[in-house]
Amino acid sequence: MVLCFLSRTLQLARHSSSPLGRQLCSASANKPVLTLFTKKPCPLCDEAKEVLEPHKRRFILQEVDITLPENSAWYDKYKFDIPVFHLNGKFLMKHQVDIQKFEDELTKLELQNYGNQ
Repeated sequence: MVLCFLSRTLQLARHSSSPLGRQLCSASANKPVLTLFTKKPCPLCDEAKEVLEPHKRRFILQEVDITLPENSAWYDKYKFDIPVFHLNGKFLMKHQVDIQKFEDELTKLELQNYGNQ
């Protein structure tokens, strides 16, 4: 899973004394998190990820398999609606990617992060 790899990379970067390590940590820490609620198989989820592919450098994708026992609350909530997306923990869209809505919300977050630097 990308998030696990990224998380480990950030952990290593935080302890790095190199400028590149610190830059990686800082840049990735400011990226919005797009959570995809999914299950296997999910052709609509695969299609949604393809639509998002050109934007993947602007966010961190976190996938939540709603069929896992620890995610039963999400299963109860979204079993008939996947794919479902949350951006930074807030519901964003379901069933398919609304690319304009996604772009608008992502840009807002990027501008907020830029203003807070």
